[in-house]
Amino acid sequence: MELMIMKIKTFEVAGLYSAIHGMRNPLNSWSKSDSGFDSEGNFIIGEKDIKLAQRLILAGTEHGKFMRQIYISFDVTAPLYWWSEFDTYHYNTKNSCSTMHKLMSRHVELTDFEDFKNKEELLRPVIVQLNKLVDEYNKEGLTQEQKNELLVCAKSILPCSYLQKRTVSSNYQELRNMYFQRRNHRLTLWKVDFCNWINSLPYAQEFITIEK
Repeated sequence: MELMIMKIKTFEVAGLYSAIHGMRNPLNSWSKSDSGFDSEGNFIIGEKDIKLAQRLILAGTEHGKFMRQIYISFDVTAPLYWWSEFDTYHYNTKNSCSTMHKLMSRHVELTDFEDFKNKEELLRPVIVQLNKLVDEYNKEGLTQEQKNELLVCAKSILPCSYLQKRTVSSNYQELRNMYFQRRNHRLTLWKVDFCNWINSLPYAQEFITIEK
């Protein structure tokens, strides 16, 4: 049985070219840019552009606003209690796997929840009750009102350790904000899982996690 706490999958990092180009707009210094595309079509940021970008980033968010134009899309599978903290941040949008539409479609299992010590002992009674509600929900002849009542009941007892997947669109400036606010957080999901993922992104050390 495979148990999981957090899983992150990066789909796309986009906008590097336009962000670096726009970064030089205030002083019309495009001719000083040393970035460009390699033979495989990858955009490579040059040393001069990196140094300028870092000066702007360290001068504050109003100067490093080009970071908002480096877009990222990613999947995160994490417990509901982690999502409640993530939702304190601004990001472009998200699409969630829906408990409203899918919670009652099948029996829940231990692997649907965060892995933690003594989980089975704590969760087994709740899983039994949830699955009784699922069975009742899927009986023939129920009215929509009866189904709705069963769904609300199931959602009300669903533990916060339930794993939910969301596809998120954000940007490098917001990830920088998250990183410095959460890198020493008491939750491992933040300071290890999420912050390590941020560090794995293209130009993360140069732009996102750089410090004075």
